[in-house]
Amino acid sequence: MMSPLRFLFAALVAFAAPVQTHAHSDDDHDTAREAVEKNDIRQLADILGAVKDRLPGEVVGIEIERKHGVWYYEFRTVNKAGRIFEVYVDAKTAEIAKIKEK
Repeated sequence: MMSPLRFLFAALVAFAAPVQTHAHSDDDHDTAREAVEKNDIRQLADILGAVKDRLPGEVVGIEIERKHGVWYYEFRTVNKAGRIFEVYVDAKTAEIAKIKEK
């Protein structure tokens, strides 16, 4: 039987529309969708594929946000010890910008 976290990950990868994440406002969501359509940022599935082996734990939540003109996917992860991290990934380059323990 597939664990809930693996199911969430599989569902996100399999059904990733241009942006299927939480945005801070409807305007952010629409703007993010437009950015994906214009190839200004990469789709969630592409970003996940690029960083999944470098994340500190299993993905339990995803948001997309824009700070200072740069789009970031924010992954919330939980490691085997139960520690929670927020991982900020540049939505255009797939580079990990910051990892913050909660």
